[in-house]
Amino acid sequence: MANIKMYTTTWCGDCRSAKRFMRERGISYEEINIEEQEGAAEYVMSINGGKRKVPTFEVDGRAFDLSPYDERKLRDELGLL
Repeated sequence: MANIKMYTTTWCGDCRSAKRFMRERGISYEEINIEEQEGAAEYVMSINGGKRKVPTFEVDGRAFDLSPYDERKLRDELGLL
């Protein structure tokens, strides 16, 4: 399985939806709260045109944002049917 990191915040509804999707399918991931982990917010902004878009995913080194949450896009990015 892919190495997945999900950059989140505690208040983000899109993050909760993405985490539920992952949990329901048994997909493991590393959650990184950008408000708590040093340098995480800067990383997210560097790949999202200066915006703190969450959730942002990194899958095997390839990054994409999922704001607003879009289950179809997440399925496509993870290679799920």
